[in-house]
Amino acid sequence: MKKFPSEFADLLNREGRRVLAGASPLCGALADPRRRFIAAGALIKPQKARAAAALLNRTLYDSLSRIDQPIPPEAMWEMTENYSEMLPKTARVKTAYLDRRRARAYKAAEAAGLVAMLRSESFGAIAAALAGRELRPRWGIQALCYGPGDYAGPHNDHHPEETAASRGYLDMHVTLAGPGVAHQWLVYARQGHFSEVVDVATAGGLTAYRLPFWHYTTPLVAKRGARDADARRWVLLGTFLYKQPFVADDKSRG
Repeated sequence: MKKFPSEFADLLNREGRRVLAGASPLCGALADPRRRFIAAGALIKPQKARAAAALLNRTLYDSLSRIDQPIPPEAMWEMTENYSEMLPKTARVKTAYLDRRRARAYKAAEAAGLVAMLRSESFGAIAAALAGRELRPRWGIQALCYGPGDYAGPHNDHHPEETAASRGYLDMHVTLAGPGVAHQWLVYARQGHFSEVVDVATAGGLTAYRLPFWHYTTPLVAKRGARDADARRWVLLGTFLYKQPFVADDKSRG
């Protein structure tokens, strides 16, 4: 693959096209206020998933920015009472914010066709199919790259200060894990406890999140002897706002 296709649909396998056509059981799953997360193991053709990851390694990796947010020492040493821990969001991962047109990463992603694909009609359509609701026609896009030891600590992605997102929104992640990735897990809350876990180290898998809700991503573990470029998990991310907010009270413990 020398360049990403102009339409996301061109990467999809038969099951992916069923989702896009509204013919999959996954369609509309996140319209249920009680459900916050869904995962589909493989919606992209394996050969194209491998080629897409290789293209990202060649064209975008060197332009990524590093997010390095460790646990601040004061979170422990400035406590004044037992069991009063307050942990801010921690993370270690590389990223490209593809809404920043002047950034070096944006130019690399645009040249590789990534920006156009993530802005394509079919990328938005598959998100709407999973959401089961109308989405706004403009959405945010981002690329993440997890290497060995990279992770995202517990967080809920709530943005109460942003009116359009304060009642909830949708994130959709396309995962392109290299053959050298042993495992990486998403842990998320159900009924107030981190009791659910799902494998996100897939090659061509897709996950969708009805945010906000509590979750975290465990450190990526590489296979023994894996090459650096093979031990990466790329995530192509779209952030979508709803045309209309949820009407039901959604302040559950989930």
